[in-house]
Amino acid sequence: MEKTRKRFQMPHTYIIIFFVILFAAVLTMFVPLGKYDTMEISYMQNGEERTRTVLDPDSFQYVLDENGNKVTKVAPLFGTESFGGQGILNYVFEGMTTGDKNGTAVGIIAFILVVGGAFGIVLRTGAVESGIMRVINISQGKEILLVPILMTLFSLGGAVFGMGEETIPFVMILVPMFIAMGYDAVVGIMCSYVATQIGFGTSWQNPFSLAVAQGISGIPVMSGAWFRVPMWIIFTVAAIVFTMRYAQKIKKNPKLSVAYESDAQYREEFQKKENAMPPFTLGHKLVLLTIAACMVWTIWGVVTQGYYIPEIASQFFVMGLVSGIIGVAFHLNDMSLNDVAAAFEKGAADLLGAAMCVGMAQGIIIVLGGTSATDGTALNTILHSISQAMQGFPPVISAWLMYIFQAVFNFFVVSGSGQAALTMPIMAPLADLVGVERQVACVAFQLGDAFTNVIVPTSGVLLGALAAAKLEWGQWAKFQIKFQALLFIMSSATVILAVLVGLS
Repeated sequence: MEKTRKRFQMPHTYIIIFFVILFAAVLTMFVPLGKYDTMEISYMQNGEERTRTVLDPDSFQYVLDENGNKVTKVAPLFGTESFGGQGILNYVFEGMTTGDKNGTAVGIIAFILVVGGAFGIVLRTGAVESGIMRVINISQGKEILLVPILMTLFSLGGAVFGMGEETIPFVMILVPMFIAMGYDAVVGIMCSYVATQIGFGTSWQNPFSLAVAQGISGIPVMSGAWFRVPMWIIFTVAAIVFTMRYAQKIKKNPKLSVAYESDAQYREEFQKKENAMPPFTLGHKLVLLTIAACMVWTIWGVVTQGYYIPEIASQFFVMGLVSGIIGVAFHLNDMSLNDVAAAFEKGAADLLGAAMCVGMAQGIIIVLGGTSATDGTALNTILHSISQAMQGFPPVISAWLMYIFQAVFNFFVVSGSGQAALTMPIMAPLADLVGVERQVACVAFQLGDAFTNVIVPTSGVLLGALAAAKLEWGQWAKFQIKFQALLFIMSSATVILAVLVGLS
């Protein structure tokens, strides 16, 4: 009898998060509670004075009982009033209801569902498919050139205005387009979401992470561009070369793709349309113009008006609504009013899994006690202990350890500005103690914060992009680990170079 080998199957994202929750719960058994005092800092950004409440790095203290002993607080199975009503087995609900519409779980979950619904309507009109087939006809033999063009544009978006959540709708368009061209979903995600994170991490003016980190560190906001602009160019070019080589390999043998099975539905649909070219009517053109107008509107709103999750979600809802009206008026795919509602529901349902993961991932922070600096939590103690362990090393090693720390900490706090507010008040004075320039500490923060966003299963935007591409996190991680290794090597070299050239 032949024995069949069972291939290792990567656990589902829900399973991975659940085991991380259990690990965090175990940590609370041993890690004592700690807390900080907070202070107000101010800094100048674009000629305006900004203020922010951050922790005081010199104020750390353990929570003590009446006998002066350190206190631990084991995460309960279910929340109790003394633990803030949050526990291990209710992490899903508590995680999903954390925060407000401007961020954290609630806002991101709502954003993902609204955008999914809006693009469900757009896809129902058939305009995207028709447009893709026209692009393929025009670019025959030159499809690979779309990779450097798109990656440069998206990387600029991440560098200039912190583009991130806005890429989810683009994924819904680019993934089927690249699959129709003979590539796979991975190429579509690399050219959109991953490219934004390359720009995000190497930016010279990102208002959501770099500006906050530099302001907290007490150095001129947007300074050090002479080092960061070449850094952005080098990392962007490296990402383009990596993606183009991968794309060419998949073009030759599609079965080498980690997304080969999940892309099957797309391939079958486009193979049917190769023989019968779908119509490209005035209605289809109007829908595509609506999408383009929404993208321009979104970029304008983010750059000039400071739009964020609530406003962007509303913009895409308008896009979906207008597309639905056009679809009904022009009878695209025989659409009726009820079809618009059904398409919105289906589009939101397609991204429901990713939305739930956002809340589940937030449960990790909940079990560790939350991100409040003034509350006694295990997370505060972990933050303090790691910063203490970094002392006593040569400057080059200390700077590299800062990068490693930021990359690991990003697993727990994915928000760039949130991570800056928690870590930079500690990393900046620590840099002084170990002989590292504060500007270098900001570079270590940038690289560590952004690049792990493209692999950690706690990133809501990554999970939203993967859901839009119909790709499981396990499949993505199998591919992404190689690119992550490249980013790690390049980032380590960059931080070391920053120390050696005396970046300040």
